[in-house]
Amino acid sequence: MNLDEVLNFRRSVRLFDRQKPIDPERVRHCLELATLAPNSSDMQLWEFYQITQPELLAKVSEACLGQKAASTASQIVVFVVRRDRYRKHARAVLEFERGNIRRNSPRERQEKRIKDRELYYGYLMPFVYARFFGLLGLFRKLLANIISIFRPMMLEVSENDMRVVAHKSCALAAQTFMIAMANEGYDTCPLEGLDSRRLRKALKLPHGAEINMAIPCGIRDGEKGIWGERFRVPFDEVYHRM
Repeated sequence: MNLDEVLNFRRSVRLFDRQKPIDPERVRHCLELATLAPNSSDMQLWEFYQITQPELLAKVSEACLGQKAASTASQIVVFVVRRDRYRKHARAVLEFERGNIRRNSPRERQEKRIKDRELYYGYLMPFVYARFFGLLGLFRKLLANIISIFRPMMLEVSENDMRVVAHKSCALAAQTFMIAMANEGYDTCPLEGLDSRRLRKALKLPHGAEINMAIPCGIRDGEKGIWGERFRVPFDEVYHRM
């Protein structure tokens, strides 16, 4: 399929055919492709849990409120945000960028670029993602608003703002995964209606992990798998050329 065909094929399938299993390795490959999704500052604060074991599928389905999309799925992938790993990921990106710059930048510009990355990932990212009962976010917000008086400045830097940033990046990975799955001829259904506490417990997630969404996967059960025609708000209502 070309991209137009893939996007038109992808639907939020609510009923899967249990007699048609899907290949876990192909799903895993689609998750590998999901890591290519764009994300804020390349921090990649996400994890993917591919659920294939029947006992765990039942628990995850229950945490997804027993929705048909979950209870009939061959597999379920849970997308998880890991803001608590910001220091580890910032160090990893910085280490990669040092080598990346040395391999690909003109020699005369390497030192400045490395210093810029060291400032960004060594100090700025840890400062922006750090949390302390909301107080650090309030300080960042105040500082950003003062700086914006003199020059353009990103203002959404509170602790809740950075939570939104991390979840948006994870959602981009989830969308990339669903497109990759559609290209394989597999169906998906993104679910946000779920009991995050029960789901965290079922997956034994650490305290710092946050559920972004669960995506049941499988093969649609014929015409029963989707709810008729797809509705979209008229394009002219949402499109603006300026």
